[in-house]
Amino acid sequence: MTRPEPVLSVKNLSKRIGGREIVKNIQFEVFPGEIFGFLGPNGAGKTTTIRMLVGLIRPTGGTVHIAGHNLQKDFLKAIRHVGCIVENPEMYPFLSGRENLEHFARMAGDIPPERIDEVIRLVELEKRIDDKVKTYSLGMRQRLGIAQALLGRPKLLILDEPTNGLDPAGIRELRDFIRTLARKEGIGVFISSHILHEVQLMCDRVAIISRGRLLKTDRVDRLIGGDSLVVEWTLDPPDRGAELLKNLPYVSNVEKRENLIFSQLPEKHLGETVRMLVNEGILVSGIQPRKKTLEDIFLQMTEGDPIA
Repeated sequence: MTRPEPVLSVKNLSKRIGGREIVKNIQFEVFPGEIFGFLGPNGAGKTTTIRMLVGLIRPTGGTVHIAGHNLQKDFLKAIRHVGCIVENPEMYPFLSGRENLEHFARMAGDIPPERIDEVIRLVELEKRIDDKVKTYSLGMRQRLGIAQALLGRPKLLILDEPTNGLDPAGIRELRDFIRTLARKEGIGVFISSHILHEVQLMCDRVAIISRGRLLKTDRVDRLIGGDSLVVEWTLDPPDRGAELLKNLPYVSNVEKRENLIFSQLPEKHLGETVRMLVNEGILVSGIQPRKKTLEDIFLQMTEGDPIA
């Protein structure tokens, strides 16, 4: 089956500010119906990239194409295919949800009244749409913000930290809604988030950026897949145990944190590794294996830089 054309294509995108290269030749694509996560630690260049994607700042080099249109050369044609929410959407609290949407539709100028009813149904706000926004929960405001972003029938939805401030139930609700939206409407969704567990549950593919460079782009299931385990060891003596683990060819990322040792290894080698440690006189008093997570991959690639 032929793959569809990307709704977002970024090629060799760069940005230099004051002699410092903030973003360095990054490239990726987002396809219709796909949820694409954009991850990076503090100062990685995420915000600068998003600003270039929506035309708020011009790149130093490279191109951005949205629905086939070059953002730099045909800005209006490209940007009309984009809906965007940066953190918490700004609404008029003393107007109802419907009145807010009507106001934004008038500003856009070419939104028919029936489209307002369509997006209200899409975000499932029918029961509360005529209540004042000041009475909405944060999750409902996020839904209303997404409804606003959908008014123009965008092919690409850009969400910057969409779960900020939400409680666990609200995060789960928004996650399920975004997945349904992408599948039903065929919209490409680009999400920047620091909540790695949610990205793992929500996204189909992710790009990991650090110090302005793109480190990896891949499907989430491939990044965390396979039979590799992260194992927390309680060993005595810990230093000698860590050294033995480092010498095993199938063990990687051995790290000592206080008196605990962490490592990654294939599940099939766990038993023989325990036997080896015992045979070498190491007291193994605790083993806690678990499957790799996106957080493990992220910290490994970015050398432990904090995400934000």
